[in-house]
Amino acid sequence: MTRLYGAITGWGAYVPPHIVTNHDLEATLDTSDEWIVQRTGIRQRHIAGADETTSTMAIKASLAALAQANLPATELDLILVATSSPDYFTPPASSLVQAALTPHHIPAMTIVTGCTGFVYALVTAYQFIQAGVYRNILVVGVELLSRFLDWRDRSTCVLFGDAAGAVVVQATEQPCGLQGYDLGSDGANCQHIIMPAGGSARPFGPDVLDERSHYIRMNGREVFKFATRIFAPASERALRMAGKCIDDIDWVIPHQANLRIIQAAAKDMGVPLERFIVNIDRYANTSAASIPLALAENLANGRIKPTDTLLLLSFGAGLTWAAAVVQMQPQLHSAQSLSEKSRRVGEGNVFVYP
Repeated sequence: MTRLYGAITGWGAYVPPHIVTNHDLEATLDTSDEWIVQRTGIRQRHIAGADETTSTMAIKASLAALAQANLPATELDLILVATSSPDYFTPPASSLVQAALTPHHIPAMTIVTGCTGFVYALVTAYQFIQAGVYRNILVVGVELLSRFLDWRDRSTCVLFGDAAGAVVVQATEQPCGLQGYDLGSDGANCQHIIMPAGGSARPFGPDVLDERSHYIRMNGREVFKFATRIFAPASERALRMAGKCIDDIDWVIPHQANLRIIQAAAKDMGVPLERFIVNIDRYANTSAASIPLALAENLANGRIKPTDTLLLLSFGAGLTWAAAVVQMQPQLHSAQSLSEKSRRVGEGNVFVYP
């Protein structure tokens, strides 16, 4: 049986046009631009409009990715959506995306692992392709977290933004794609990133509303310690599976949660910060969307070439972590021809590569 690989042939991202800066937050919170920048590296974030939902953002990013891949949505075999902020508890966001993109009753599922969701979904997609089950898979990372934040709580609301990113993974006989990965969960410490109420453990009610416990709560100190502790060993395990070393990596794309975490990871890994893709200053923490957003944006500006080998690193609620070594496309593809055709179109910032 011929071995199949998965090439990332399309990529796209969407962020809402409305921007909230740190200076805007100074008007309603006991905080300052200097305080936020020094502790997080964030200067602004995009916030979804009243007419936007998680699925509508996911659809825009998906259409951009499909256009770049020159693949009709009707030819998709599977849709994977990573999100922790769905439109509804049920139906799943993946079903809403499927219905909007194609009339074909293809499988669609939602993966809920917090900020690591996109990498988990990408690893899942490769398993289906390598097994010979599906050939064309759409992988989406999307979050609309602004509606799950307590905008009176300066310790959390300043950290997050809304966005969506998507990639198309297609089967090929040319060696490329996922080469190594490391996934894990430390559920014993899950309380450090939690929405205390609104689920089956504590259903929504008047007491929950009064306490404002239906919003995201985070122990920033413990999350920081976890993230800085896990990045280096997770990277080493993923690289070992891929049969590579860090010098073989063109770019490291970390989850954009905190600039100080990224700086600590670079130091622990012995990698210059210049080899890390960082855009947290403009988008803040977009959870499952942060890695595909950074990927699409830097393919658009030509910084990342479609034949580069990448190390994707993420951590998040659970507490979960994910590392993946990915060579996007076979070396026979022309990075120059693809990067020259990239452009921005549409409402807000939609990256489309026709």
